[in-house]
Amino acid sequence: MSNYDYDLIVIGAGPAGESAAMNASKHDSSVAIIVPNDEIGGACTHKGTIPSKALRSAVNAHVRFNSNPMVKHLKTAQKIRYTDLLDNLSGVIKKQVKMRSKFYLRNDVEIIEGNAKFADANTLIIRHCDGSTNTVTSKTILIATGSRPYQPKEVDFNHPRAYDSDSILEMSHNPRKIIIYGAGVIGCEYASIFSGLGIKVDLVNTRDRLLEFLDDEISDALSYHLMAQGVIIRHREEFEKIDTTDEGVTMHLQSGKRITADAMLWSNGRTGNTDLLDLDKAGLSANHRGQLDVDKEYRTSVNNIFAAGDVIGWPALASAAYNQGSAAVTYARGDNTFKQVDDVPTGIYTMPEISSVGKTERELTDEKVPYEVGRAFFKDTARGQISGQKEGMLKILFHIDTYELLGIHCFGAESTEIIHIGQAILKQKNGGNDLRYFVDTTFNYPTMAEAYRIAALNGLNRLGF
Repeated sequence: MSNYDYDLIVIGAGPAGESAAMNASKHDSSVAIIVPNDEIGGACTHKGTIPSKALRSAVNAHVRFNSNPMVKHLKTAQKIRYTDLLDNLSGVIKKQVKMRSKFYLRNDVEIIEGNAKFADANTLIIRHCDGSTNTVTSKTILIATGSRPYQPKEVDFNHPRAYDSDSILEMSHNPRKIIIYGAGVIGCEYASIFSGLGIKVDLVNTRDRLLEFLDDEISDALSYHLMAQGVIIRHREEFEKIDTTDEGVTMHLQSGKRITADAMLWSNGRTGNTDLLDLDKAGLSANHRGQLDVDKEYRTSVNNIFAAGDVIGWPALASAAYNQGSAAVTYARGDNTFKQVDDVPTGIYTMPEISSVGKTERELTDEKVPYEVGRAFFKDTARGQISGQKEGMLKILFHIDTYELLGIHCFGAESTEIIHIGQAILKQKNGGNDLRYFVDTTFNYPTMAEAYRIAALNGLNRLGF
């Protein structure tokens, strides 16, 4: 008989928490998941991935409709406002919450609504919405509390024209111009969304180029397409101060420039949600960004406490978080057979979208790996021409001698879907990872997947075949 109330308590119900709870329950563990503010699905469902991608999908459909040659011919192009799109988000979120709630019910995971803090390494105090508290104990605890937008003290986020990536989903007016400070994934995605609605965008980037972790060619393509959509990109700039008025905001940059707009979106970093957990009571501490350090088993410095998802920092992707949660509880029960996924594909939902897996050209060059490049431009594919998806490219990096796939980078429509074909081959062992697979395999015609065959032939032609 266990001395604890549960075998596992999970704090947070985002992708990491959900996967951990499901995994543990299916292995006959007693599991409870603590959900603050009735937010099943976590920030991913309520404030992050799901609503922002739903927005992006609606804007993309709007742009494609208006750019259709028949629409132009009939002069029926439509204009849509940002606030119109927000009305549709609640329906998607409700469906996600309903579906995920059923997962917990079917798997006998107890849902505890409230906010948790540590009393010690095995004990949590839960404060419920009605103000009451109770104490629960567990053999193992997983912290999967996620993250929130970083808010510097110098910026007044209570002002009705200053937003972060959470509050932007509640913006009640339709700006003509917006400043986006921070050109990471979130900043670039919202730059695409707003510019797609015809809103003027000033994108302030503190670095030398957009999304420096991407292959240079893909980063350059993103810059080009954002500028083609009317986005003003300002590289190597940092803010000095921000003035707010009833009419809008003025951002003063350290370079002396001043930018004025109707609204501002701050998207420069995120903070782990650990400040209310009383970590010190459990013998833990977070870094300056509220994130927890973990080892390769997602174990913190306290043996029975694990952490996964955004609260541990990079890569801060929902797909990675789901995998991390499962891994953590697998290791917690002493099972070391879990197969780590260390090549999580990058999915960026700009317009067009971006996805990549494996090495970049810069990395391979630095490592002195002999590689070659195969490219397929979507405008040269039959499916691209039929669907009007003429922008974009599939790029394959492969070893000159072994034909082993080293990296796959895609920019264009459905990139986040297309990438998984290449990922599946890249992961093959015992000679299965071979560029020639794409030449020897018959693809449906016409499809976007056929770009793999075109890119492979292009690469082989560079070697003189």
